[in-house]
Amino acid sequence: MTRILHWLFPHPVLTLLLAVVWVILQNDLSAGMAVFGLILGIIITKLTAVWWPERPNGIRLGKMMTYAAIVLWDIVVANIEVAWIVLTVPNTKLRPAWVVIPLDLRQPEAITILAGTITLTPGTVSADLSDEGHSLLVHALHTEDPDAVRDEIKDRYERRLKEIFA
Repeated sequence: MTRILHWLFPHPVLTLLLAVVWVILQNDLSAGMAVFGLILGIIITKLTAVWWPERPNGIRLGKMMTYAAIVLWDIVVANIEVAWIVLTVPNTKLRPAWVVIPLDLRQPEAITILAGTITLTPGTVSADLSDEGHSLLVHALHTEDPDAVRDEIKDRYERRLKEIFA
């Protein structure tokens, strides 16, 4: 039975996510749209399954939801901070910095989520990933202490991603 379910739903979470996105994009919450969204989700995940040979196993969904809430909160706070910097700090007093973040993460999906989180948070941008995937180059718009930026990213985001993908 589980082989049939695995064959039908190679990526169950992605299938559901695609169905929800379909319903939202259609702006029509009806049974027909939900079923069509599920059918699209199944077809899309089946067609793209060959490019996902090593899916992450054992993702902790509850911790992922907590992580998403933290990231959304950080985006709101960072928007306010960047607006304050833009309005009050003259260009001559800005302290931009390049920060190298050594990574303990090894799964490509987790590293991608970390890089995306950094880029989505205003004031920071992920610029480069080392060839071996052991460090991430980040640009910070304004910081007095680049080491504090590194430590915050490692503690606030990377530590949680390690728990999610453990």
